[in-house]
Amino acid sequence: MNEGIEVSILDQAAKRFSLKQTLDWVKKENPDILGLSVLNSSAKEAPKIAELVKAENPNITIVFGNYHATFNAERILEKYPSVDVIVRGEGEHTSLELAKCLEKRRDLEEVMGIAFRKNGKLVQTPDRPLIKDVDALPFPNRDLVGASYSSTIYGVRVASRKFSTIVSSRGCPFQCSFCGCRKFARGVWRPRSVENIIKEIELLQSQGYEQFLFVDDNFTLNPKRVIEFCRRLRKERMDVEWFCDSRVDNCRYDMFREMVKAGCKTVYFGIESANQRILDYYKKGITPDQSEGAVRKARKAGVDVIVGSFIFGAPDETRQEIENTLKFVNKLNIDVPQLNVLGAFRGTDLWTDLVAKGHVDEDKYWETGVYVPKVSPHAVPFDEIRLAIYDYFRAFYLRPKTLFSELLRTLKSSYRLGVFLANATRINLIIQSVRQGVRLD
Repeated sequence: MNEGIEVSILDQAAKRFSLKQTLDWVKKENPDILGLSVLNSSAKEAPKIAELVKAENPNITIVFGNYHATFNAERILEKYPSVDVIVRGEGEHTSLELAKCLEKRRDLEEVMGIAFRKNGKLVQTPDRPLIKDVDALPFPNRDLVGASYSSTIYGVRVASRKFSTIVSSRGCPFQCSFCGCRKFARGVWRPRSVENIIKEIELLQSQGYEQFLFVDDNFTLNPKRVIEFCRRLRKERMDVEWFCDSRVDNCRYDMFREMVKAGCKTVYFGIESANQRILDYYKKGITPDQSEGAVRKARKAGVDVIVGSFIFGAPDETRQEIENTLKFVNKLNIDVPQLNVLGAFRGTDLWTDLVAKGHVDEDKYWETGVYVPKVSPHAVPFDEIRLAIYDYFRAFYLRPKTLFSELLRTLKSSYRLGVFLANATRINLIIQSVRQGVRLD
């Protein structure tokens, strides 16, 4: 869209800019409005930027958006006077209307989906309706960012060619208690059409992109749509490699087979636990048997790299249940286990539950979130879980069976072989560190 508004974008993390470099960039661009995308990882850094920018230029309007800002609008505005406006939820239409409103000096209450101060009081305008026709949104202008990207797993670059992320659908209808995606998108899943996705990939190919990560919350929610997309990729002879996630209860062998034939190299599964009791506590809506079946189908279909995500540290999870999950990881035929300690953040049902039970002090943790085993009185201690995870990784990657199977798969896969050659030095460093018992950050 061409709305007559000049835009500059800085990806501070991708550019590896220091705070000073970021401030210098803002000063050079000299914008009327500075918008910051704020996740939990940047919840402390963003206000620092806002404060320093405001001290340099008091007339600039500073706007926060994204997950952390959406779920903490009131607290942010109360704590940080340098922040002027919060954009809640999806920001495309809201940000545009806000910019026009500020330009014409109209009343901010005309803009839906924002929070701000007025006469010393907090004002929150009504929620903006979700964008129903996501095909109508323009493709992101990646040239504005001016940064190159890659995809990594434990420090290993799994995307060695020109790489970008793509969103082919928005939202999540599931109830996982540790995730804020459902509340952010109000439980509604909105897919882009296959035709629309193909057009974006055609554009990206013309710009030299060859590898993509679909960052949808639910890429495989509709298997028929996935199959249609894969067949269109092949019909248009698009030679691309791509990665995606998948729920384990929404898996069909024919879908995975079409994905592999269309260039899918890596699939991420949210498996979480081997214990049905813990899965039910997470409101995950899956079973361990479904996880086994999903991995088996993906492997049979020829997916090059299968990643499984697991979570430890539920409020009353026992040591035996943790051990059950670690044994389950060994049983599954996956390439990369991602073992995580459970964290709680505002915007999730888990956070709400822990606050209601008095285990989490909102005033203390609203900006940072908290590892559940650090606050839950009945959880296995945090340090014990971290040590168990670390010891498991050492054993997993030094198992002869694991090393042999991964070597065979690499020799049979041009994609995996390319990743290995591109990361040979890094992989050797990781192996040596694991052997020596050194933690590698």
